[in-house]
Amino acid sequence: MASATLSLCSFAAHCKSSETESAVVEAELQAPEPEAEPDASEPVTLEVAETAATEQVPKREEIFAVVMIGGRQYIVIPGRYIYTQRLKGAKVNDKVVLNKVLLVGTKTTTYIGKPVVTNAAIHAVVEEQGLNDKVVVFKYKKKKNYRRNIGHRQPNSRIRITAITGYQDYPAVTLES
Repeated sequence: MASATLSLCSFAAHCKSSETESAVVEAELQAPEPEAEPDASEPVTLEVAETAATEQVPKREEIFAVVMIGGRQYIVIPGRYIYTQRLKGAKVNDKVVLNKVLLVGTKTTTYIGKPVVTNAAIHAVVEEQGLNDKVVVFKYKKKKNYRRNIGHRQPNSRIRITAITGYQDYPAVTLES
């Protein structure tokens, strides 16, 4: 018999970091109660509950990139998500390739673009198309009884970064240690 407890962010609705989405699973193994007279011919077995945490996940390479989307620069890391301006023509669950990569950094080397890293690409999936919080635009002219209250919600896209590829052919700047 195994007992498993699942621990997530205590305020799951308010957490914005993609780090909180990975669950921590703890499992305790308990041996079954021995019977009054166990037979020597039957071996004692333990039942183990299969969980996603027991599978060995290969460690991904520590890498980041700086990419330009809609005139703004974002630092991206595989597995995390970012909110950007609305990507026109992209629907939810569409795969997009961002090729305006300005810099790629690994643990030992840095690839600096002049102005972009050639052949480098960021692979991402559009998770959600939504709207930012409302911004109130209040127009007022004194002594003229002129008041206008207008709200605006800017459209945005949430994209999950899946991979950073194609940067290996570019000349690298190595760190001296």
